[in-house]
Amino acid sequence: MTAVKRKGRNPFLKWAGDTGWRHAVALAALVFGLVPIVYVVSAAFNPNGTLSSTDLLPTSFSLGNFEKLFTDENVPFASWFANSLIIAVPAAFISIFISSLAAYAFSRFRFQGRRPMLLFLLLIQMFPAFLAVVALYLIFGSIGEFYPVAGLNTKLGLMLVYMGGALGVSTWLMKGFFDTIPKELDEAATIDGASHAQIFFGMILPLAAPIIAISGILAFVGTMNDFILASLFLTDRPEMTLAVGLKTLTAENSPASYFGIFAAGTLLTSILTVAVFMSLQRYIVSGLTGGAVKG
Repeated sequence: MTAVKRKGRNPFLKWAGDTGWRHAVALAALVFGLVPIVYVVSAAFNPNGTLSSTDLLPTSFSLGNFEKLFTDENVPFASWFANSLIIAVPAAFISIFISSLAAYAFSRFRFQGRRPMLLFLLLIQMFPAFLAVVALYLIFGSIGEFYPVAGLNTKLGLMLVYMGGALGVSTWLMKGFFDTIPKELDEAATIDGASHAQIFFGMILPLAAPIIAISGILAFVGTMNDFILASLFLTDRPEMTLAVGLKTLTAENSPASYFGIFAAGTLLTSILTVAVFMSLQRYIVSGLTGGAVKG
């Protein structure tokens, strides 16, 4: 019997069919994600500071845009940055604290209306926040007539809106994570004479650090990046947040002369967000997977 030697498959075609297409998809995603970042970096260090003179790869280097960002009287970047932190940090902290209390109650106690409340929390997350813009404008416009400190064009009013918006998703995520913590720990602490408050603050919260971290990141970053609600509530230029203030550089002024400053501002703003993610990255995976458990 004569053995017929079969012609071998082309190695390149074999590689392309097995793993090559995966490399191509990864490379396309990498280019798609990096091109805007590279363009913004190029514009931030462009000495001309104009949109028309900005190229994808920088041909010259200057820190003039960053200097103007802090010295130009028409660009109160420091005030915008401070306003964003003044609003985002307390809003994230208070919303996470309230959400943790609610999640603990939903996870550990059984009471009438518990399931409908959980379903309601899940339902309201399906609707984007901008659908409530008109209602929020009317509500806080009325509040401002009696309590001006919490009405429209105030940091406190915007802070209250952000706090309410973060409660739903944070409570749901934390409740799922709390369900993964064995209830036997609570029972053992109760036998030793611990109260619910002692169990919550001394035992549950330390164990729930991953989900608290990821919920805090989501609340903080979402507040820092929000534009729609911030543009509705804050109209005075010195009181604006970073997102709204930087947008005015290309809306009210000449886009050509302020584009470099706009790019420099967005680059500095992104550094804060990246720093928050990097400092809490060890909690992200465990927090998301633990919070996704169905209770």
